[in-house]
Amino acid sequence: MPYDFNFDLSGIPRSFFRELARVSEERQLHKRLGVRARELATTFKLSEATGLDVQNILMIIEDLVDVQMQNRTQREKFAKTEKRALFLPHCSRKYMDGNCGASFEASVPTYHCKHCSEDCLVSMASKLGEERGYSVFVVPGGSCIPGIVKRSGFEGIVGVACGQELMPANNMTRRAGLPAQAVPLIKNGCANTVFSYQVLEATL
Repeated sequence: MPYDFNFDLSGIPRSFFRELARVSEERQLHKRLGVRARELATTFKLSEATGLDVQNILMIIEDLVDVQMQNRTQREKFAKTEKRALFLPHCSRKYMDGNCGASFEASVPTYHCKHCSEDCLVSMASKLGEERGYSVFVVPGGSCIPGIVKRSGFEGIVGVACGQELMPANNMTRRAGLPAQAVPLIKNGCANTVFSYQVLEATL
């Protein structure tokens, strides 16, 4: 299920995400995540920076750690795949109204980005995926993905979404035998969501 609150980590220092990666490694070594998550929340003053209470902050951190762990366990298999798909959230488009030039293909379903705004995150990510040989889908929701995957015969998947949506998606790709990599949103909501272009680039 998606979060029942909105968050924005896009202004948090990059050192937080480096520490997050370190915590992910520690969790693989069976150390206590709860203690380290609280340390991260305190060190980077996440409650003050985001306006969220500690429990919600800890939920986000734990989900981000889980995503990194899943990526790590799937990375070697993913690297051996050739036919790959990139799924982007339509809510990361610069415009969510008629100013967006994307066309929508209901039979897939996906938006087809027309690259009308150079500074649109979805436009930039779509170009990057296409340049690297990915089939790119800008989807209105995670429920669209299983049908697209089933019809298309992809060998590997990269998905961008919030942490709580990525975990069930990971379960779906595992059941289908598809190695997957995930890029979590660092700002959620129904519009103007944000993910790290640099993280996506490294993941692809």
